[in-house]
Amino acid sequence: MKTYNQLYPQIISFENLLLAARSCERGKRLRHDVGEFRTSRERELLQLRRELVEQSYRPGDYRERFIHRPKRRLISAAPYRDRVVHHALCRVVMPLFEKRMIHDLYSNRDGMGTHAAIRRCRELTKRYRYVLKCDIRKFYPSIDLEILKQIVRRTVRCRDTLWLMDTLIDHSNPQEPVCNLFPGDDLAEAAERRVGLPIGNLTSQWFGGIYLTPFDHWVKQELHCHGYLRYVDDFLLFSDDKGELREWRAAIVERLAQVRLRLHAGKSRTHRVADGVTFLGQRVWPGKQRLCRPNVVAARRRLRWNVRQYTAGTLTKEALTARWMSWRGHALQADTAGLVANLRRELAEQLGPVGRQPPGRACCGAARGTTTRTTSAAPIATTTIR
Repeated sequence: MKTYNQLYPQIISFENLLLAARSCERGKRLRHDVGEFRTSRERELLQLRRELVEQSYRPGDYRERFIHRPKRRLISAAPYRDRVVHHALCRVVMPLFEKRMIHDLYSNRDGMGTHAAIRRCRELTKRYRYVLKCDIRKFYPSIDLEILKQIVRRTVRCRDTLWLMDTLIDHSNPQEPVCNLFPGDDLAEAAERRVGLPIGNLTSQWFGGIYLTPFDHWVKQELHCHGYLRYVDDFLLFSDDKGELREWRAAIVERLAQVRLRLHAGKSRTHRVADGVTFLGQRVWPGKQRLCRPNVVAARRRLRWNVRQYTAGTLTKEALTARWMSWRGHALQADTAGLVANLRRELAEQLGPVGRQPPGRACCGAARGTTTRTTSAAPIATTTIR
């Protein structure tokens, strides 16, 4: 297996750090920490490079908060200068790991994403009768840091690059507690093992993909499952034999235990494709796909709140339009034209006369009740909600 050396000079070059800083700034230039870094960007990058050259660099403390939808998670935000280092590292190293990844890994890769994964899922529903849907319980909090380092060393052998990766891994903040006991464990040793990567880091997203890459190849090469795809910790196995899927599930449980992971018992089961496959917020059948109801309810609540913000003057027309069009583009990836039209009508009614604008404006503030132009986006009226 090919390994890579002499990567560190590329990572810490000023040009790479500058490109990493620009990548971090994208869409966030109005934030205080970004603006503060930008005002003295050259000096900050030179100082950061000096620390990386001397290997005196140490990551800062994370800012933490919990989110509760769709489930409770701890989100960790690294200081801005650390995020620059994350981007600089990933720009050089992660393409090397990506060469080892299977084609049907759809998370955190250019040209992939949730919509591509759902399209692949729909394609496989037309070819197979049964599906085994699996979800790993508390994936990021359960990642064993020592096992991760061992997997990383199968690709990278540059000592300085490994120092930087180990530094980032070792400075992971404590995550939600998980049960770390597996058959054959020594209780004292198991208690001392460090587990968990912070949810929110660019490096954590890539490390998650790297951690399960050997598992992906095992599914393809040992189980000989051709109908397999994965998005982070959600993965699907398709087959025409339900008994085969049951055997695969038992083998998967044993295989994941080798990297100290567990399947979520309530979310990992085998069923008929004709009954629909719930995957990444959509319900997929061979001939159609729909948004899952909880996602629709959450989107309706969020968009109504955005409209109330706009009518109260705390949200700009441009921001309201961007949020609506973003959700609309996502929703129309499924067979939801009727749902989009109904929700658009509800929001236009909620806007009422507040957003009316003179005729001839391209993007307006509220529903007028008449369509003034026809585009590929099919606006319902001269309104912000198009």
